[in-house]
Amino acid sequence: MTVETRVSDTRGADSSSRQEGPGGLWDSVKKAAFVIGSGILFLAAFGNSLTWHLQRFWGASGDFWQNLWTKLYLAFEGHDAALFYLGTMLIPTVAFWASNGLLLLVDITGKPSFITRYRIQVDKNNPVDPAKLRHAVRTVIFNQVFISGPMVVVCYHLTSWRGDPCGPELPTFHWALTELAIFSILEEVMFYYSHRLFHQPGLYKHFHKQHHEWTAPIGVVSIYAHPLEHVISNTLPVVIGPVILGSHLSTTTLWYCLALVSTTISHCGYHLPFLPSPEFHDFHHLRFNQCFGVFDVLDWLHVTNTKFRQTKQYERQTLLTSFTPLMESIPDSPKKGQ
Repeated sequence: MTVETRVSDTRGADSSSRQEGPGGLWDSVKKAAFVIGSGILFLAAFGNSLTWHLQRFWGASGDFWQNLWTKLYLAFEGHDAALFYLGTMLIPTVAFWASNGLLLLVDITGKPSFITRYRIQVDKNNPVDPAKLRHAVRTVIFNQVFISGPMVVVCYHLTSWRGDPCGPELPTFHWALTELAIFSILEEVMFYYSHRLFHQPGLYKHFHKQHHEWTAPIGVVSIYAHPLEHVISNTLPVVIGPVILGSHLSTTTLWYCLALVSTTISHCGYHLPFLPSPEFHDFHHLRFNQCFGVFDVLDWLHVTNTKFRQTKQYERQTLLTSFTPLMESIPDSPKKGQ
């Protein structure tokens, strides 16, 4: 590791420590509780009206999905555990590697140039270091097989204790949307605080620094992490929601896939048209002590995004609805002396 990177690591850890002033964190936690609580009340008050309109848009396709589920349910009748693991292990893993396979092709070959035009850190990973990539892929596979796998087994038993995750009836459209909203809130809260915890100097040095070896991230490193961090910060915030709610397998599978694809996009290093902006988390990898959350809500409350909001990256934190790269339409400011 270069001297520059080591200096950046130290600066990031020191700055993170300075942000934890006495009383400041607790005040922010109370603000976060108020805002999130208000959001839950808003969801309860207006959810019926919103989902009624969405249900009308969904139309008769609900019968189509129920018929598909019924066929699958009957095919696995008496083997609920196998069906659960198919939905929570195999399908999300395929979604992760399918999306990352396409991105890795670009990262390794630098082609097609149509995609590389959208690279956020234009001078990095062009192409990606093969040895560094092989090490990351091995770590990711280890985390998926030996960390995520056993955790999903535990989730099956806990969810089965709460109810029947593989029941014959799919959840209603209204309830599935409500669950996804609750899952997102829980993930934001748990990921933000666990992630920020891992940025404390002692924990950062021994655990989280591994993830930050990639100052310019690529999609596959979204779950490149120390096993302890993978348990607490990557996996637990995602699996806790379905366990608490005793969710149906269909909703859980959809949520796991969304979470994995979402974190892949956040780390991919490309701000692609019509996909969520990864500028927020890419800036976190670049600067270490900013942008700890998923949706920027808790970062705003805890004032951990102030430097980000003063940058061109913040101006680019938007959905790209054209084919002109934002690095061209919102270029970096000229460096001093140029």
